[in-house]
Amino acid sequence: MKFEYWVFVKGMLMGAADIVPGVSGGTVAFITGIYERLLNALKMLVPAFFTLVRKRDFKVFILETDLIFLLTLFAGILFSVASLAKVISHLMVNYPIPLWSSFFGLILASVYVVAKDVKRWTFTLVLCLLFGALFAWGITQLSPASIEKTSLSIFLSGMLAICAMVLPGISGSFILLILGSYKWVLGAINNLEWTTLGLFMLGCLFGLLSIANLLSWAFEKYKDVTLAILTGFMLGAMVKVWPWREVLSYRENSEGLLMPLVETPVFPSYFEALTGHDAQIVIAVFCMISAGFFVCILAGVARKI
Repeated sequence: MKFEYWVFVKGMLMGAADIVPGVSGGTVAFITGIYERLLNALKMLVPAFFTLVRKRDFKVFILETDLIFLLTLFAGILFSVASLAKVISHLMVNYPIPLWSSFFGLILASVYVVAKDVKRWTFTLVLCLLFGALFAWGITQLSPASIEKTSLSIFLSGMLAICAMVLPGISGSFILLILGSYKWVLGAINNLEWTTLGLFMLGCLFGLLSIANLLSWAFEKYKDVTLAILTGFMLGAMVKVWPWREVLSYRENSEGLLMPLVETPVFPSYFEALTGHDAQIVIAVFCMISAGFFVCILAGVARKI
């Protein structure tokens, strides 16, 4: 097996999406055609590990787990997070409407890309889509909690966050905000609290392997139903990336600055009256359309690479 450069690029795109609360790397994995391959590779990690212990044949382990693919993909994700985090954070603060408009267009086009993979839409599948949409929308409406920092809560935060990251439409960082653990997880990263980070990563590993097995099984047995539900997830979560929002409450970030915590979508005209700022409708629509075209082109090209 050889290094796949395009897998690294797709990992970078996933990492860029995961930086933003409300956007999922799972969405990017799906539209670039590597979602099922990723799930199957993750699903094989545990059984292949036991085979490795028993037979001590590392070459078989590499082949069974598609290890080069996984390492290349996660290298791209980490590279993107490390290099683009400050850029996207800058855009979120200084150019929020164009940025969120781009993400809105990206997810809207992704809905189309995923939905067209369904062989034939039936009434049952439409109900599955509505269920997924209502479930994702319900998550976005949850009020942030404040859980106590314990070994169990750290582990569960990692498990739930990584599960959300794998699912198209649901952001892992947003789940941490809802749980009330975002601040102390971020603090653990900045302060290199190895015990907290170790428990969090252990939860991530457990959640990743669990959700991968579940979704891989679902794709194998009930592919159209799974696609319909995942399409609904993306539709329901779109409210989180609507460009015009009213801030209802704030949170303090690691630098002591106040950041929006609870927001509600509003019409552009209300946004202008509320904030006194230009709604930038023309720019927003342009960004939405451009992002949508980008996704459609990416989906067409990336799945052939």
